Amino acid sequence: MSKSILFVFMVLLLGVSHAQTRDSIVPINQITPLAVKNLSPPASLNRLKRYSKRHPNIKFWKSLNRIGVDLSEVAFVNWNAGGANSVAGLVNVDLKRIYERKNLRWNNELIARYGINQQKGQELRKTDDHLEINSTFGYRKDTLSNWYSSAKMNFSTQFSNGYNYPDISNKISTVMAPAYFFLGAGSEYNDEKLNLNIYASPLTLRSTFVLDQELANNGSFGVEPAIYDEDGNLIKEGRNTRTELGILITNEYNIQLFENIGLTNKLSLYTDYINKFGNIDVNWELNFNFKVNEFVLAKLGSHLKYDDDIKMQQENADGELVDGGPKVQWKQQLGIGVIVEL
Repeated sequence: MSKSILFVFMVLLLGVSHAQTRDSIVPINQITPLAVKNLSPPASLNRLKRYSKRHPNIKFWKSLNRIGVDLSEVAFVNWNAGGANSVAGLVNVDLKRIYERKNLRWNNELIARYGINQQKGQELRKTDDHLEINSTFGYRKDTLSNWYSSAKMNFSTQFSNGYNYPDISNKISTVMAPAYFFLGAGSEYNDEKLNLNIYASPLTLRSTFVLDQELANNGSFGVEPAIYDEDGNLIKEGRNTRTELGILITNEYNIQLFENIGLTNKLSLYTDYINKFGNIDVNWELNFNFKVNEFVLAKLGSHLKYDDDIKMQQENADGELVDGGPKVQWKQQLGIGVIVEL
């Protein structure tokens, strides 16, 4: 009996001795950085970083899809594309796709407007008609700079015939007559925080297209007119294109004046090196946007244009329409409608 008690006592002593010498458990919040590094070898961390760069949730494209339907009042003064003062329905479409990655920025935009009205005792009339595509590709030296070396393309035309109402027997404009194409390279300043964009190009090609031969023969929109003999027989048809090389400066600026009132300004200035250098063509849009709620927006807009190559027609002493000089074109618009962003 005494030998059994002695054996148990020795076993207990050995167990206590072993328990005192084994490693203690380290709480997880006390693991050293070295221990963390050993848990994830460098090769695994590198693979994780490469995976995160290719992760599908990382997006470099920004998009905007804005569609609006307005009821508006429109007034025209010397508006070359044709139109009438009226209450009208107007559809606006503005689509943007912007790609940004490190030092690259590619901005694409499509703008479309079409408005019509129906007045008592009159045929269906067009009040607005515009199609425009913009694309600007820029590269900057580092991600902190707002200055880009950029190439810019702009194309604009219209969807249907334009008339000097009430005369609808002779169109004064149509699709691709005119159409304008700008292509150039220069410097661009873009500040997204200020919603400010300024572009200046000392070398921009501008092409005017008048693909309707009847309008081209008349010399519309600055193209070379047709040549006729003394009896009125056609000798040489008018040219369908006019090409210029000059300086282009554009500006876009958006500002929130008050909580529900915003201002949008778009300005384009162009002068040709060869033909009347210093004579500036102007295209200026100024819009006040009054936000009623998330979907309803009221708009007060002004659009001013001046092109020295566009000659306005006017009546002479015999009542005949003859080409006059260039004039300032101006359109004012006031409307309220529904805006939806998708």
